[in-house]
Amino acid sequence: MQLLPEGARRLAAWCAVILLAAGVAWVGILLCGEFRTAVVPVLLALLGTALLGPLYRRLVKARVNRSLAAALTCVAVAVVVGGAVYIVVAALIHTGAEIVDSLRVAARSVAEHFGAAGTSLDDLAANSKDLLTEFGSTAASNVVSGVSIVGQAIAMAFLALLLVFFFLRDSDRVAGTLRSLAPRGTADIVEAMARRAFEAVEGFMRGTTIIALIDALCITVGLLILRVPGAVGLGALVFVGAYIPYLGAFISGTVAVLVALADRGFVIALWVLGVVLAVQVLEGYGLQPMIQSRQVQMHPAVVLLAITAGASVAGVLGMLLAVPLTAAAFGVLHELRARYEPGPDGPEAPGFPGVPGAPGPSENS
Repeated sequence: MQLLPEGARRLAAWCAVILLAAGVAWVGILLCGEFRTAVVPVLLALLGTALLGPLYRRLVKARVNRSLAAALTCVAVAVVVGGAVYIVVAALIHTGAEIVDSLRVAARSVAEHFGAAGTSLDDLAANSKDLLTEFGSTAASNVVSGVSIVGQAIAMAFLALLLVFFFLRDSDRVAGTLRSLAPRGTADIVEAMARRAFEAVEGFMRGTTIIALIDALCITVGLLILRVPGAVGLGALVFVGAYIPYLGAFISGTVAVLVALADRGFVIALWVLGVVLAVQVLEGYGLQPMIQSRQVQMHPAVVLLAITAGASVAGVLGMLLAVPLTAAAFGVLHELRARYEPGPDGPEAPGFPGVPGAPGPSENS
């Protein structure tokens, strides 16, 4: 190795570190896949805890018993999520047949203006019911597997809700537990990294919730003005879809346009499309820079790459978890950089344990 120049040795060292880190990460992903029935509820519970933490702390400040406050918080989120799912499903089932019929009418209208291209669209719309019937018969043949998957999803959701309860109730013990499990001499940095990671996830969930509420409110008001049926349910779908950046907004907006097309016709559907696009422009150029960028410092390109990687690893669930996990990783990196990056007065970085002037343990520990 001494025969190699300094630059080559550094490059080799960095390659070894990158390969080792990639190997550890890949093994971790494989293990998470094998134990997904336990890992997924824990991750969802952490997201729920980050989102519901402010409500829980307000109840505790109001001198509500910690266990009762955690239970009330979990009941509230179960009612809200269950109600939103019911409203969305009911609205889509009610207008499902009308969507197909309106697509056929729209395709015929396009055929009158664009000839062969419109005829192809008409054929696709005319055969959509046959395609759905064929898909339904295929799904019916796998009904046992489908019931098993639904049962597993319900069990995981229930486990996640129970974990949210315990995470909220025992949140005051987390710092002490981390410090007791950390190797000797690393308790301070382990606690600081955990706090920074959780603060990043909490900031992402808080910012996303604020943006989702504004988007859902604006689109619901627009749908009510245009007298689109199921406006409240579609607004709930927009709210839920906002937790999957970019893709969630596209899916919820598409559903809203199709429902408007089914019941109100082509012109109103265009107006709904305009409302959805206007809200997305408001989010992209106003709400995201003002709200989300203050909560989580991540470039949009990083968000897109994280969503793509999450989708390739775990599908829709991976897209949901990719951005908050990336935010947590960025939070840990910022904490490490703040502690180990050389300062202006020398190689020692502020924040080292034992260095004069370094901050002590957090007040909440």
